[in-house]
Amino acid sequence: MKDIKQLTPVYENDTYRDFRDLLNKSAEKYGDSDAFIIKHKKGRKEVSYEHVSFNRFRDDVNALGQGLLNEFGVGKRYAIIGKNRYEWLLSYFAVLGGLGICIPLDKGLPYEELESSLARSYADVLIYDPAHQEQVDRLKSEGKTKVSSFICMDEIPMTEGNMGKSTVSGGEQACALRYTDLCIDPEKIDILLFTSGTTSMAKAVMLSQRNIMSNLEAIEKVIDIEPADVSMAFLPYHHTFGATGQFAMIAGGAASTYCDGLKYLQKNLVEYKVSVFFCVPLLIESVYKKVMATVKKEGKEKKVAFGMKLTKLLMKFGIDVRRKIFGEILEKLGGNIRLVISGASAIDPEALAGFKAFGIEAIQGYGMTESSPVICAENIYENRIGSIGRPLPGIDVKIFEPNEEGIGELIARGPNVMAGYFENEEETAKTLVDGWLHTGDLAYVDKDGYIFICGRKKNVIVLKNGKNVYPEELEVLISNLPYVEECMVFGQPRNHDGDHKDLAICAKIVYKADWMRENLGQEGDDVAKIEAYVKADIDKINETLPTYKQMLRVIVTDQEMIKTTTGKVKRYEEAKKM
Repeated sequence: MKDIKQLTPVYENDTYRDFRDLLNKSAEKYGDSDAFIIKHKKGRKEVSYEHVSFNRFRDDVNALGQGLLNEFGVGKRYAIIGKNRYEWLLSYFAVLGGLGICIPLDKGLPYEELESSLARSYADVLIYDPAHQEQVDRLKSEGKTKVSSFICMDEIPMTEGNMGKSTVSGGEQACALRYTDLCIDPEKIDILLFTSGTTSMAKAVMLSQRNIMSNLEAIEKVIDIEPADVSMAFLPYHHTFGATGQFAMIAGGAASTYCDGLKYLQKNLVEYKVSVFFCVPLLIESVYKKVMATVKKEGKEKKVAFGMKLTKLLMKFGIDVRRKIFGEILEKLGGNIRLVISGASAIDPEALAGFKAFGIEAIQGYGMTESSPVICAENIYENRIGSIGRPLPGIDVKIFEPNEEGIGELIARGPNVMAGYFENEEETAKTLVDGWLHTGDLAYVDKDGYIFICGRKKNVIVLKNGKNVYPEELEVLISNLPYVEECMVFGQPRNHDGDHKDLAICAKIVYKADWMRENLGQEGDDVAKIEAYVKADIDKINETLPTYKQMLRVIVTDQEMIKTTTGKVKRYEEAKKM
């Protein structure tokens, strides 16, 4: 096993030195205010809510940390897997309090990938949600990893009576070290995060606490979180955007809640009166489509359209009555929602504009695991529909080798940039060049400094005539069709036995079966009729496009595509199926 080397420059962060500093400062500032609201279910109908203060959160972290220290000492590698829950976050903060290296893992990993990730990261301890018990039992029986200890999150007793006690199997044990006295080096690699692997095998990104804290500080300067806010921790904690969104809530003094599941999202927004929501485009687009479908069903399309025009006009004179005009729509989303932050991939501009029209500040951010994660973001004062805003404070960006249209690879450098990929010097050398992180995304900058992403460099379809087609641009147009669940645009040889550089633009579209049945009647179950219906719509889109961008082949299905847990299609896996 090779040593982890620090490659990123030292950065003096004025706000938070490390995770312990964030934990302590939040407790000092917000004390007994709610940090978490945790729902407990007893049977089908009996529900209670546990209110966990910032003081309690700090004490629980310290209690768990002391227990782990008593049991395992320092220097171990802890992998964490499971759904978002309070104990997941406790484990994360506890490990990063000086115990060792933390390895957050995707809860959706198939067994083989889970085993591989544990082996590749040299994990010693696995903290897991009971939903993974079957995988854990298999890991124990096969013994192909270094993991020697397994801790179920249900066995982490977090109550005010256990402060200072061991929270794992050993009870109160004698330990010469106090957890809160452990030394934390913010420059040391403390986190190994596996990328989502949409195009190839996941790589393990090496991050320091300084990387994360510098990014958190920059985010705080552009996104306003208030102690009165309530957020929902919907995005998975193992994903950097989901985790950093949670850290922003802790830093801002907001309360965090947990979703009961995707189908209960709207109900939970109302239940907890959520005001701030970090999400992925797929989710915000889905919510917007449902809202507009309800508007159409209730025959209020003209009323809503008029309201949008009226509020837009009044906004020009500094009069904002959006939340009053669209109060009925907002009530269906809990009534308090004021800020939606979208990341992970490009969002449909129509959905973004629609939320803003209702009086919800909807902004888009951009980043990647390798940048801890945010590089650029809009804010309520500086935003432009379709853009990713401007770089965060302290981060430099450039367009690398732009073409005649000004489009080139977006590269970035700053204190948030990773040290490299663990035990993968070849990929590190490709991605980190002279201190600049090569994102692999193509972008351009408009005259006002707003950055627009065109698509992934690896996804660009280069036609035989030299023209470049950006699949993401076409996918946004397809996604506007009301029955589209998801889609992917790609290049495919016109003739399988001919020139493989002579590509045709193809689109794979997953439709909503319920929508087809509801809107096409008896033909809604006829695959041939559905295909003809979809292809007719694609022909209409093609009429608005230059000839070289037109989609010549369309694959229509109701079978879900392979995706990451943040909703991005795994193009590499889908391409193998074609």
